[in-house]
This record gives sequence, structure tokens and C-alpha cells, in this order.
Amino acid sequence: MDHIARVPADDLASVDLRHLRGFLAVADELSFTHAAAALRTGQPALTRTIRALEEAVGARLLTRTTRHVELTEAGHRLRDGIAPLLARLDATLREAAGSEPPLLRLGFTSLLPEACAARNSAFEAATGAGIRLVRRDTPFAGLTSGACDVAVVRGDIPPGTAVRTRVLLHEPRIAVVARGAAELAGRRVVDWTELADLPLVVNTVTGTTSPELWPEGHRPELACTADNFDEWLEAVAAGHGVGVAPEPVARRNTHPALRHVRLKNAPPVPVHLAIPARDAHPLAERYLLAPEPTR
Repeated sequence: MDHIARVPADDLASVDLRHLRGFLAVADELSFTHAAAALRTGQPALTRTIRALEEAVGARLLTRTTRHVELTEAGHRLRDGIAPLLARLDATLREAAGSEPPLLRLGFTSLLPEACAARNSAFEAATGAGIRLVRRDTPFAGLTSGACDVAVVRGDIPPGTAVRTRVLLHEPRIAVVARGAAELAGRRVVDWTELADLPLVVNTVTGTTSPELWPEGHRPELACTADNFDEWLEAVAAGHGVGVAPEPVARRNTHPALRHVRLKNAPPVPVHLAIPARDAHPLAERYLLAPEPTR
């Protein structure tokens, strides 16, 4: 149950930006530890901030266990409602201060696609706005928390997500294995179906490959999971199993203990541009709809 208790409407007057920014940080990171680090505050203080917000709105916003943090239904509604509003507020404050020209914040996870370089240059030339790159190791690269205005998102978009998207490109997948590991020893190329018989290491936060991509009844065993790309690399390097990633991402982030194996018949990874479904920044709308720059 999301509901805590009915509270007087006046209690909402106790909610300030500190509560909302703290909540969005936790909603983005799905971790009190990582959110506290991003906000440069202590975890106990952040926990108290979230508890105070829940008491003020009279609803449970997050479910917490020793290993996971998840948004409740009320938490999803609050995040989707306030994230674009705070993003617009921040942009308005910057413009009012006159300290910088209009700015678009472009979020990404492990690697910004090369195709974005030409798009960014064309956009800046056409609008006179600047583009600030924002890296966030979260499923939507900070878009759902208001950390960015447009996000580059790899992989399928979950149904019901409050975003508008456009497919930018598709990237091939590649297998990553530890040097000297028994899996795929001596192989340079392997068929996608063969991976179903091997243990798989999965990045559950920003990864694009999970056992569900294979047919039911013939799927890889889940060897272990990781919460970010760097942990995923180390888990594969430690020999826990085989990893699969978009080829540009894997080749850009090299590791001396890993080697790459080309995949045949692997489904490509869709790469999307995403903006909030409502209250998007006007620059974000223009960036999303901009035609592909001519080469």
C-alpha cells in the first residue's frame, strides 16, 4: 500500500526544494548511497529528508530493502510530475541570472554515440544554444529525475514510461569474455544462439542484454548481476561469465583482462533519443525533432 495516512493540506507547506531534489536523486539512482554521494550529503540526512517528504504528502514513495530501492506507484507519479518542473525551474534561474546562453543538457550513460557529434554541432549552429553533456549511470541517463533535458537511451523503452522517443540508430552487439576463460576459448566469431548455453553477466541498470532476449526454454543462465558498467566489466574480467554489450561501448571501454568475440545473428541494440512526455524543455523538443545532419 502506498498510502500512509491522511494529512492536512497545510502539511504540504513544509515541502521545499531540498525534499524534492533529494527524492529525485534517489528515484534516479535507486540507491540512497549513490544519491547521497551525488548530492554531497550524508545518507542518514537524506533518509530523514525522504521520510519527511513521505509524511508531508501522506504516501509511501519508495520501498526499501537491504539490496534494492524501488518507486511505489505514488513515487512514480511524483517523479514524473516534478522532474520536468524542476528542470524548467533550473533553466529559468540560469537564464534570469544572465550568466550563460540557453542551454540544453544531453544525458548519456557509458558512451555518447559518435552520431551525436554532428547533431550537436548542427543544433548549436541553428539555435545559438549550448549543449552540456551529462553522464548518469541510470536507466534513462538522468532524464526521469530532471538531471538532463534529452537522454540517449540504449535498449528497448519499457511500456508505460512517461517519455517520447525517436530511434537515432542501431548498434551491433559483441561478446566480452575474460582472457584465458574456458568460455569461447579460441573463438573469434560465435553465433548468438550458442550464448544460450553459457553463463551470462548482466548489467541490470544500464545494460542492454538479458536472458529474456533468447527464446524461452533455451536461455543463458544468469551468472551474476552488476549495477553499473564498470562493475559489469570487472565481473566479466573475474571470469564469472560472458558479457554482451553494444560494440562501440565495449571497444571504447577496454580492459587488459578482456577480449572481444564477434557475434553473428545477434539482434542489434536500438539507440533512442528521449524527452519527457510532458512539460519538456522547448529546446529538447527541437533537438528530438531535428532532421539528421547532412554528411
